[in-house]
Amino acid sequence: MRRLLLSSRVRLLMFSLVLVALLGVGLFARQAAAPQPQPDRQTPPITFKVEINYVEVDAVVTDAKGSFAGNLRPNDFQVFEDGKPQTITNFSLVEIPMERPDSPLFVKQPIEPDVATNADQSDGRLYLIVLDALHTEALHSAWVRKAAKKFIETSVAANDRAAVISTGGDASQDFTNNKRLLLAAVDRFMGRSLRSATLNKIDDYNATAGTGLASDKPRDIDTYERAHNATATLDTLRQASDFMASIHGRRKALVLFSEGIDYDITDPFENQSANDIRQDSLDAVAAATRANVVVYSIDPRGLSSFAGMGAENQGPPIDADPSLRLNAQGMQDEFRLQQDSLRVLADETGGFAALNSNDFVSTFDRIRQENSSYYVLGYYPTNDKRDGRFRKIEVRINKPGFRVRARKGYVAPRGRASATRTLDAKEGTSPVLREALNSPLPLPGLRLTAFAAPFRGSGTSASVSLVVHADGRDLKFTEKDGRFEDTVELSVIALDKDGKVKNGVTNKVRMPLKPQTYALVAQTGIRVTSRLDLPPGHYQLRIAAMDVNRQATGAVHYELDVPDFTAGAMSMSGLVFTSTLSGLTPSVSGEGEDQLRKLLPGPVTVVRDFRVGEELTVLSEIYDNQGKTPHRVDIATTLRSDDGRELYKHEDERSSSELGGARGGYGYTAKIPLKGLSPGLYVVKVEARSRLAKGPTVSREVQIRVTQ
Repeated sequence: MRRLLLSSRVRLLMFSLVLVALLGVGLFARQAAAPQPQPDRQTPPITFKVEINYVEVDAVVTDAKGSFAGNLRPNDFQVFEDGKPQTITNFSLVEIPMERPDSPLFVKQPIEPDVATNADQSDGRLYLIVLDALHTEALHSAWVRKAAKKFIETSVAANDRAAVISTGGDASQDFTNNKRLLLAAVDRFMGRSLRSATLNKIDDYNATAGTGLASDKPRDIDTYERAHNATATLDTLRQASDFMASIHGRRKALVLFSEGIDYDITDPFENQSANDIRQDSLDAVAAATRANVVVYSIDPRGLSSFAGMGAENQGPPIDADPSLRLNAQGMQDEFRLQQDSLRVLADETGGFAALNSNDFVSTFDRIRQENSSYYVLGYYPTNDKRDGRFRKIEVRINKPGFRVRARKGYVAPRGRASATRTLDAKEGTSPVLREALNSPLPLPGLRLTAFAAPFRGSGTSASVSLVVHADGRDLKFTEKDGRFEDTVELSVIALDKDGKVKNGVTNKVRMPLKPQTYALVAQTGIRVTSRLDLPPGHYQLRIAAMDVNRQATGAVHYELDVPDFTAGAMSMSGLVFTSTLSGLTPSVSGEGEDQLRKLLPGPVTVVRDFRVGEELTVLSEIYDNQGKTPHRVDIATTLRSDDGRELYKHEDERSSSELGGARGGYGYTAKIPLKGLSPGLYVVKVEARSRLAKGPTVSREVQIRVTQ
């Protein structure tokens, strides 16, 4: 049959050509664009007004030496859509620094902050790491884990945010700048791709040869599952792009670790799911281009061409028709088709594919560079029809000697805009706050700082103390009858590892203030305390607040680990602080009374910058589950300087007799004087050790800064 006699070169190009033809990539008319306004050079990138027909294009421009060209103006660019010039209405040069964690010199690993804020948040790079378990050989799982962890360790900076998902559902982590959580998600990855289709056909041919049952077309016994896996991976990419579609004004990178789709879509006569999977490929590319998501495809096999394609078999049959490709050439064709799928996903979205190379360091460095320096061009297309057609985009530079890389186009939406999935929130939460809670990233506007500490609750659940501080400079009061009035609406939800809402609180803080109190709030802000009951596990607290008068909204995300305080020999609550000056900030107790206030000389503070001369008080609870065996527990608090010197130590000794033979906790406080300290970084550590044989030790550390 003629289709089985296609040359190897033609078959290898079919995957790319099919998609490119359907996407309509072609030549563009060369027309001059109108002069544009002067550039708005800024870091972080500006936030553009978002409308249904607004299009953003990220452009990476390099000079003849391959270096980024960062001195171009708006009138140096031309944007064409379907050959027609478009008016660039928004222009920004984005240059993002590679920030390192600010940590004391003596610590080997940065100490994770126990507060989260959007107050000083800069828009860093944004990475969505996709681990394709369905198209990774099980034996190659370690390769993927090693490569992905290397990317996180070297390319994700302190000012970046990244998320991890797996097509196998075994590794997931929402957007965070916490590398420990990202690395832990990667560690859970396990590949489970199917055996090579060529090897399956060789086995089928060998099993039936000479029996009279041999078929002219040897079977791949995994063909239906192979089609299902291809659809699942492509659907994951589509949904990931849709998820990031709401993020505007910045470059969005999808870093895909995969060995490539292993279903041959170039031969629909032989493979009955080819047309469906081809459409799935188009849908994935369409979603990425619509959302302005750039795909970087990385084949973890590197130079190991056939590694993992299942070399174990009875060997290629020597008497088989060569057109059946039951030989090394068939394996080579299959391998290249897999890589073609990776290449197309990257090329059509403005990224690149890292194939046949073990130099992942250079690959990751290039990804980081492309997402650190680029131009954002925004325009409202002259064709605003929602017809679902592909729109070709070309970005040109008017100056000679420059090369520009940008996505090749996008697929226009079709019909009415689809409804957006929103997360459940407590009854009474306003639509504006519901939208803020649904954002995958923290939102600026109303500056917020949050702190949460888990304590032992009833049963295995924990009682989480939550403190949210709103910056007084962002509050807008109106004067009425000698009082200054404003209202802050606050909503909190706790998402578990599966993205399900497990609990939440809402508060509406009404503030009819006297002039003196108003002046204090305007200077120091307002503090709201709440409590949440949560079972053990990891959560992302999404916290959103709105100043009603100003209609300013902010959101901050807090990563929270809730231990099972009933498990293990000993555990410790979170550490809470108050200071000499923390009482100056007015506090409001929200839903759930703040039980900590009566145990401390002042209200719990979210501040981690303290002035020389202040006195800190730290509180924690140590839970001892060995109360039936008489023993003693040593508790110590230390303060260390940037170079590791111990400047302060407070020691306490407790007896299990305090627990009455039951499981319980020791309440513990220590006062830390800051008088005479030099400005700089310090570490507060609380540690508890049981005197029982091989007694357990628990500890927590918090980094603080002392200022003048």
